[in-house]
Amino acid sequence: MNRRTFGKSLMAGAVGSSMSPGRQSSMADGYITDVDGLKVGHFTDTRRPTGCTVVVCERGAVAGVDVRGSAPGTRETDLLDPSNLVEKAHAFVLSGGSAFGLDTASGVMRFLEQHNIGFDTRAAKVPIVPAAILYDLNVGGAKIRPTADSGYKACEAAKTGKIEEGSVGAGAGATIGKVNGASPMKGGIGTSSIRLPDGLVVGALVAVNCVGNVIDPKSGRIVAGARTSDGKDFIDIIQMYRSGQGTTDRIGEATTIGVVATNAAGLTKAQMKKIAAMAHDGIARAINPAHTMGDGDTLFALATGTSTLRGNVSAIGALAAEAVSEAILRAVMRAKSVPGFPSYSDINK
Repeated sequence: MNRRTFGKSLMAGAVGSSMSPGRQSSMADGYITDVDGLKVGHFTDTRRPTGCTVVVCERGAVAGVDVRGSAPGTRETDLLDPSNLVEKAHAFVLSGGSAFGLDTASGVMRFLEQHNIGFDTRAAKVPIVPAAILYDLNVGGAKIRPTADSGYKACEAAKTGKIEEGSVGAGAGATIGKVNGASPMKGGIGTSSIRLPDGLVVGALVAVNCVGNVIDPKSGRIVAGARTSDGKDFIDIIQMYRSGQGTTDRIGEATTIGVVATNAAGLTKAQMKKIAAMAHDGIARAINPAHTMGDGDTLFALATGTSTLRGNVSAIGALAAEAVSEAILRAVMRAKSVPGFPSYSDINK
């Protein structure tokens, strides 16, 4: 990869190839909703923008979680530990708004309760709704953030089939490439799926709001992320770190969060936790650096069990990582710019 030389400037020896990565022709349409039993809904508040996204599994799904970033904001992750009681969750929420965005899960619970969905106790059905948030308060007015009503409206919008991607839902205010001295770009939310000949499906839904650059794993090229001040080049963040000139100055202001899913039968909470862990490899392939002190990278993994086929945990985990990488690319390639944060399409006109 050719690099320019910037003498004694901060970016010396840390600038990547020019902004013409080209579109990834192999990126076929596929959605996490290709996994039978799932619905996905977005709520987007265009005033800022910000929003939330919900994955609803009305019949419940065996689930696990893996948190790799050091600035997470989550809800109900302890419940997914294999040693704890509840076996199935009923919805998963991805939200903007930083920790304030965790309120969205309350609205999702209200919706599910009204539809008689939840863990059956003597007194009531209690919906199990794990959630994770990303930091987008740097885009527009920070006082505007997703609420419980936002989560409720996302549930009302939930459907099967095609999912809108890019600058919607949890990806509405997402930005990427947030390191010292860089000009960030617009992130977003993306989805993908892999269907096997026997009918097993593995899908992913990822909201991309990372510190690092987004990389095309097939070519190794930077697709979107940290840019030089003149907007003509990407900054190679790793090269900047190797030169001793790079520091992350937006601590706790990033995060990539998502859900991976399969229709495989017979999987346990412990196995779903392992699949969530393997799925993080997809983040590491498509985002560099990942899992930093400024990221709260979190992936949920769920199995609807709607297929009669039992899945191989290692194979599903490996395919989940592939689906995550593709969803990340789709998230940034389909994002739309907001003031101060150009999109992939802006720099590839």
